[in-house]
Amino acid sequence: MKKFWKISLIILGSLLAIVCLFLGGSYINNQSKLKKEAKQIESYGEQLDVFDGKINVVRSGKDKNKENILLFPGYGTASPYYDFLPVITKLEKDFNVIVVEPFGYGLSSQTKRKRSIENIVEEMHEVITQLNMDHYILGGHSITGLYGVNYLNRYKDENVTGFLGIDTSVPTQKMESMNMAPFNFLKKSGIMRLYIDSNPAKGLGMKEDDPNVDQVRMITLKNSISDNLEEELDLLSENFQKTKKMVLPKDLPTLMFVAINDGRDDWVPEHQKQMKQVTNGKMIELKGHHYLHRTQSKAIAEESNKFFNK
Repeated sequence: MKKFWKISLIILGSLLAIVCLFLGGSYINNQSKLKKEAKQIESYGEQLDVFDGKINVVRSGKDKNKENILLFPGYGTASPYYDFLPVITKLEKDFNVIVVEPFGYGLSSQTKRKRSIENIVEEMHEVITQLNMDHYILGGHSITGLYGVNYLNRYKDENVTGFLGIDTSVPTQKMESMNMAPFNFLKKSGIMRLYIDSNPAKGLGMKEDDPNVDQVRMITLKNSISDNLEEELDLLSENFQKTKKMVLPKDLPTLMFVAINDGRDDWVPEHQKQMKQVTNGKMIELKGHHYLHRTQSKAIAEESNKFFNK
């Protein structure tokens, strides 16, 4: 019996040693590649000095005769510019499109400012102020529905001519705190890199022939260890709580695209309820999942032109 336990302990110790070696090697490999890839990431857009860091913005068009559309990303989007690219190429025919990459996203820097909704919205306002636009449509994907409504309530005298929501969050939706410890472990240990590197297109939800796959892969892995994104997620439930009683401005032209295959029974009804808050609004249900700007870019561009340029 003693021999059995001795052998068992040796086997267990060996397995633990193998796991430790694997994790250690994975971590070192990830850190080494992050340093190497930092030099390979291609710059795009322009950097604005905002509080204690830099926020990257990408402009497509500066035609004074066209309306401006500002696009803010969904939570955790590695590169908002590349993520929105399919819909940018369709929208730019009729609009000037400006993509904003918040702190911790895309090519923007990190910030030491708390990721409270007050700070995030203040940063949005500072960026918009620096862009110096006489008028603009505030728009974006997913969590922009939360930050956007807060922004519109906080800065009521801004030159906002409309709101464009792409399957955006609703302040009243249920949001519970999530335990992200396992996911953070996968990111920081380098295991997530192993998964993405094995099949970048599939791991990133992109097409195999997309020429930007490698750039998105490197930016994704760079931002996967973003402290700002981690803190933003930690405060998400609190930020929803602060905004749940806020509504869209009654007279603001509002166009909302909602995915009908989202997998949540209350998703469409929540948006229908929200749209009752406005007198000049239109909600369009589109087949597809959450990333409609990738799969329904043509419909989004056509309907946006009809609604905002009528």
